[in-house]
Amino acid sequence: MRILFLTHSFNSLAQRLFCELSQIGHEISIEFDIADSVSEEAVRLFRPDLILAPFLKRAIPASIWSRHRCLVVHPGVPGDRGPSALDWAIQKDLPTWGVTVLQAEAEMDAGPVWASAEFPMRRAKKSSIYRNEVTEAAVRAVLAAVDRCQQPDFKPQRMAGQAHSTLRQADRTIDWASQGSAAVLARINAADGFPGVADLLFGQPCHLFDVWPEAVLRGAPGSLIARRETAICRATQDGAVWIGHVKRQGGIKLPATQAFPEAAELPEVPLAGYLKSAQPTWQDISYEAAGGVGFLSFEFYNGAMSSGQCRRLTEAFNWAAAQPTRVIVLRGGSDFWSNGIHLNTIEAAASPADESWANINAIDDLAEAILRCETQLTVAAVGANSGAGGCFLARATDFVWVRDGVMLNPHYKNMGNLFGSEFWTYLLPPRVGEDGARAIMRHRLPMTAAESVRLGFYDACLPAPGFAVDVARRAAELAAAGDFSERVAAKQAKRRADEAIRPLADYRAAELHEMQRNFYGFDPSYHVARYHFVERSPHSWTPRHLAKHRDLNWIIPE
Repeated sequence: MRILFLTHSFNSLAQRLFCELSQIGHEISIEFDIADSVSEEAVRLFRPDLILAPFLKRAIPASIWSRHRCLVVHPGVPGDRGPSALDWAIQKDLPTWGVTVLQAEAEMDAGPVWASAEFPMRRAKKSSIYRNEVTEAAVRAVLAAVDRCQQPDFKPQRMAGQAHSTLRQADRTIDWASQGSAAVLARINAADGFPGVADLLFGQPCHLFDVWPEAVLRGAPGSLIARRETAICRATQDGAVWIGHVKRQGGIKLPATQAFPEAAELPEVPLAGYLKSAQPTWQDISYEAAGGVGFLSFEFYNGAMSSGQCRRLTEAFNWAAAQPTRVIVLRGGSDFWSNGIHLNTIEAAASPADESWANINAIDDLAEAILRCETQLTVAAVGANSGAGGCFLARATDFVWVRDGVMLNPHYKNMGNLFGSEFWTYLLPPRVGEDGARAIMRHRLPMTAAESVRLGFYDACLPAPGFAVDVARRAAELAAAGDFSERVAAKQAKRRADEAIRPLADYRAAELHEMQRNFYGFDPSYHVARYHFVERSPHSWTPRHLAKHRDLNWIIPE
């Protein structure tokens, strides 16, 4: 079928559905929901058999749904109605939730149901549940619904239900004097990503995001009691929580200590080294070891890696390389492996160009440390989405094992035509060839885990269920292999041979020469694109690589 995606943005769910439906032969084109007239024009141009709305913030106009079959992906169970479905489910601590694919009608979320899928809820951030459980359930439900659209005898069923109200800030308010940590975690988790919980820090209005439990520290309820790296700790009625990110009034979302320099006056409570804490706390870099394998995790919010985070992770990696292990597994975080440089901290800097330069050099230092590791075999266990420089940072390891279902965006062009670094000019061509490298770097569409392996970019696509266990088993087998010493010797020899042909310093200098033009040159495209990304500016048009119906070569179907 020809399927038109009508969506607010090409977010992770829309990307996953685009790939899943394309792989089974459907022709997909995408239009951002900018205005009714724009959407109507897209329908006229593409003449779709089906319109799918994976992520909308307003209703589909009657001029479209009354004439075409429009299916809406709603992050709620059958019968649930309203725009705050997932927020309410998290804040109420419901045990199960789901996704419903329903037909658009005059009343929001009240149309007949074409498919649904349920899942057990975790106590986690809304953004995390959306990228994992909601996405997987949506894939199952959408594939079922699209299949049923091709069955002439299938009749969707109407479900009785009740509309819930929009979750307002008044419903999210935290009473620090009376509410315990569980209630605080639920409220901030339910608002994570957007809109955050309105509150006060240091007497200033802000919105809170990225909350973590704390098992040991205590203080007067509501008081700020400690800081650690980029997070601050706040006491609750029965304990404390860590706040990782905040958005000050009129500002952008930033690490808490950067948004509030006043946090420097709080007592610092560093952890003793990198070993994973036995008690719940905020720890963005942690290390565990078992069976000759060291596991290095880096839980960076939204996968963004600032200059400071890159430097700390480089120190942690070098420390891990000095431990008595044979294999180092870089796990990344639970929601993202890495998305490269930190655009928000760059935007907030006194000189975004200077901070961009510092950030790209810091992440290159990390990539180089991984490439030059001669004492262990290294593995990137990409168990969550990754983009831009993060995809090539993973490729700096000896082996990349990626979880099935992960979405990869190994390109830089969407951010103002950035050239990119992280040694991609050294790492990519030997894997996929010169033509393949050019194709990947020019391609602006997402890549699936299976496709990355088929192209030779990554090494293995592992099933989603049991991914962590499978990674640990494979890594332990590498460490225990009888030919381990030969593998390390071959790795060392290849690095020396490559260095003799062209030093890593040359690759890095050539890439950074291009990046310097991006940051300091006459073309402001990168700075403009970064500003709009950080500020979440409304889309003015749909990029042509997504809207194939707007391509000048598009042939209007008969």
